Amino acid sequence: MKIVLTNDDGIDAPGLQTLLTCVREAGQIVIVAPKQPQSGMSHRVTTRAPIRVTEIEQNRFSVDGTPADCSRIALKRIVPDAAWVVSGINAGANLGSDVYNSGTVAAAREAAILGYRSIAISQYIAKDQAINWEYTGFHAESVLKMLMGRDLEPSYFWNVNLPHSFDARSEKTYKFCKLDINPHKYDYRKNENDYIYDGSIHERPRNPASDVAVCFDESNIAITRIAVGN
Repeated sequence: MKIVLTNDDGIDAPGLQTLLTCVREAGQIVIVAPKQPQSGMSHRVTTRAPIRVTEIEQNRFSVDGTPADCSRIALKRIVPDAAWVVSGINAGANLGSDVYNSGTVAAAREAAILGYRSIAISQYIAKDQAINWEYTGFHAESVLKMLMGRDLEPSYFWNVNLPHSFDARSEKTYKFCKLDINPHKYDYRKNENDYIYDGSIHERPRNPASDVAVCFDESNIAITRIAVGN
């Protein structure tokens, strides 16, 4: 089984290395990831300029493009017989309406559009905390194995968000849930001629049992099945 790994934090990001550790025993791994960080790129694709692709080493490709570009090139040219595309592990949550801004999610969505099974996976970072990638890998490995063993209808993909964990061995229940439709409470501060985003992901509104509440309030793994038409 061939598995494509990509992300939006760039090919050298620690989350991508953690993801590789999680799935390397599941099949033949091919990394096709952006050369530079592309966070917040959403589903932008490159159609009017060449895209430089460099094979850094066997089965590891650097793409001077967006996360969606990476999925397109991987599945059209490099690994057309891939069984899965897994995007992440993103440094920061991609919950609720954030899935429309996220390059991590866009890479998985593009794979689903092209008819491939895919997963986007992200790690929430609690306020004033840092990611412990060992802990992230411990929780990510089991949930990825579970999802890759399940059926997934065409034109759907999985979006996974890991809660912040302070203990590598603490039990984290996974819950299948819906995207939270509540928008962020944000504004922009004016500074001379500039407007500066002013908002916090941590205090965002949420509905009980939604992906945001499952991840933030329950400290459980939130799993959402998303249709490409959403």
